[in-house]
Amino acid sequence: MKKYKILSLLNSDGPLDEILINGWVRTRRDTSAFSFIEINDGSCLKNAQIIADKKLSNYDDIKKISTGSAVTVLGNLLESKGGGQKWEVQAKKIDIISIAPDSYPLQKKRHTDEYLRTIAHLRPRTNKYGAAFRIRSEMSFAIHKFYKDKGFKYIHTPIITGSDCEGAGEMFKVTIMDPEKIPKTDGKTDFSTDFFGKQANLTVSGQLSAEMFALALGDVYTFGPTFRAENSNTRKHAAEFWMLEPEISFGDINDNMELGEATIKYLTGHALAECSDDLELFAKYVDNNLLKTLEKITSSNFVRLPYEEAVKILADSGKKFEYEVFFGKDLQSEHEHFLAEEHFNKPIIVYNYPKSIKPFYMRVNDDGITVAAMDILVPGVGELIGGSQREERLKVLESRMDECGLSKKDYWWYLDSRRFGTVPHSGFGLGFERLLMLVTGIKNIRDVIPFPRTPGSIEF
Repeated sequence: MKKYKILSLLNSDGPLDEILINGWVRTRRDTSAFSFIEINDGSCLKNAQIIADKKLSNYDDIKKISTGSAVTVLGNLLESKGGGQKWEVQAKKIDIISIAPDSYPLQKKRHTDEYLRTIAHLRPRTNKYGAAFRIRSEMSFAIHKFYKDKGFKYIHTPIITGSDCEGAGEMFKVTIMDPEKIPKTDGKTDFSTDFFGKQANLTVSGQLSAEMFALALGDVYTFGPTFRAENSNTRKHAAEFWMLEPEISFGDINDNMELGEATIKYLTGHALAECSDDLELFAKYVDNNLLKTLEKITSSNFVRLPYEEAVKILADSGKKFEYEVFFGKDLQSEHEHFLAEEHFNKPIIVYNYPKSIKPFYMRVNDDGITVAAMDILVPGVGELIGGSQREERLKVLESRMDECGLSKKDYWWYLDSRRFGTVPHSGFGLGFERLLMLVTGIKNIRDVIPFPRTPGSIEF
């Protein structure tokens, strides 16, 4: 006998004898001579229909099988005599691995997203979340394929860091010190006795480390978890999230914009090609315009718009925004959605932001006012990518660090990279969960990550 996944069974070219499948029971209904059992193993959206004849030796126990129970089925794959499916399995033997009690939380009814977040350990068994996390898996693979095919090297950057890439200070501290006995010097925490001898944090970005490798190996990327201790409960923020961060060696802001656009087009196209069954579920139940949106993103030329022009469009729109917009003010979500969904109705790349609202490492433009930064805004999500050309000029970089109040001593290694054989380079960060929100039409970041970490929530 051969063990099969349901996905491969349903794609079979013909009948098969002596197959073995495992799965969880979605539903069971009885007739006078048979039990029809629908099982799913997570490999695809569709279930396998099992025909259990009453002549089976343990048929009395089979009739006790409930939703959520786990079984192993030995049987033959035959053409289905009923409607709704091409194949069914005529069971020769059904081993009951476990029976789910009546208290099983995922009974045969619709559950709200809010409720399912309270049972995040079980929600992958639902159609919606099974589909969401299969897509997440496929998108992870697609990222690695895209960048490998382009010749990028995959770099593992540190999770624990002594630097704050974004300069916002919203970082989780990593310490072995007893919280009841925190040593103080001049009223401030003395980290000299801690594990690393200085303050350590969970990283908000792998960018600075990736830059070092871009100046040695050429084009590189990092893809992994990042953390931000921002006390925000919006639908687009989480304390733990994944970031794709490529870094282009000898690349300027234009190269960066081209790579960002190519990345998004490839990933949305890959989803359409490889995740069609799961996407149909989201197009039917979550966002009726989903497939049209993804197809448009895949085929569109992204609009490129200087920040100053974006501000003017917003100011002249006649639309009443909650947050005022003017030059020198960062764009808010409502501004991003207006530009991408109402004004242009397609992805746009806003570039050349004021240096006063951007981190120290972004390259200062010739006007001395703006930096070579860019954000890619997409319909339904807003900002999906944020990036820049990096400041490769040592004296300008030091000046920017002074303006931002950063210690050059703490960043000695970063400054070294500008002293020793520096070259122009650029890169960006793509929020992986935001990509998944785009691809699925799901509106809350908590529903595209297996176990979301948000303020006051770390249950699982």
